[in-house]
Amino acid sequence: MRVWQSARISLRALRVNKLRSGLTMLGIVIGVAAVIAMVAVGSGAQARVAEQIQSLGSNLIIVLPGSVISSGARLGHARLGA
Repeated sequence: MRVWQSARISLRALRVNKLRSGLTMLGIVIGVAAVIAMVAVGSGAQARVAEQIQSLGSNLIIVLPGSVISSGARLGHARLGA
């Protein structure tokens, strides 16, 4: 019985405050659409970067930790035992 009474009260509040209800609904729709758009843009950018890296070839990018700096210029990777 309480569920029906609560539903009736909430529907009456929506009917009385039409503008507020409409603006709230519009805000929710815009917010959800913005989140979906940002996720889509992020996924597209990630796929594009992965595609560009893949087009370079797998043996062209070498990432090594550390570097040697002499007189303010980077000389590259410091070899162990050299």
